[in-house]
Amino acid sequence: MSRNSSIERITNETQIQVELGLDGSGNVHCETGIPFFDHMLSQLGKHGGFDLSVYASGDIDVDLHHLVEDVGISIGQAFVEALGDKRGIRRFASLTLPLDEALVEVALDLSGRPYIACSIALPEDRVPLGNPGFEPQLIDEFMRAFATAGLFTLHISSRAGRNTHHILEASFKALARCLRDAVKVEDLEIPSTKGSL
Repeated sequence: MSRNSSIERITNETQIQVELGLDGSGNVHCETGIPFFDHMLSQLGKHGGFDLSVYASGDIDVDLHHLVEDVGISIGQAFVEALGDKRGIRRFASLTLPLDEALVEVALDLSGRPYIACSIALPEDRVPLGNPGFEPQLIDEFMRAFATAGLFTLHISSRAGRNTHHILEASFKALARCLRDAVKVEDLEIPSTKGSL
């Protein structure tokens, strides 16, 4: 069974291509024009064990919001396509992940029902990261778009942290590790008493 997907999303604001292999080896290539965001997406692929390529361009001279959100939508759609009927997957996963002083907790369910509870506390004196500057609150937009388009339930919260970079990176790494566990194939059954997800 091949669990690969290819998504193209073109709007008046963004142009995005995503390729995803769930059973990959963590090979990642991201070009969004936002270096810090590329760094975060690389965490998602590397620590998820996915082969992931993201090529995106858009109106980042206006704001980064459109591109970050649309990349989240596109990667979510790629997961839906790659998972197919979800036969045999573990479905659920949870993890608490440390990165130096930062600690982030993630729990998710590849349920087919999009829901997100995102509570990532960021320092009040935070500043945009990289150039162009990635505004840290955009993590909420990415997570919401990803979970909604990916049709899964996501709870993500920070438990500790002072360094904005560490908090965001821990969030992406924790999400990646949970996805890695949840998509793992254990048997041939649909993991639901309903018989479908």
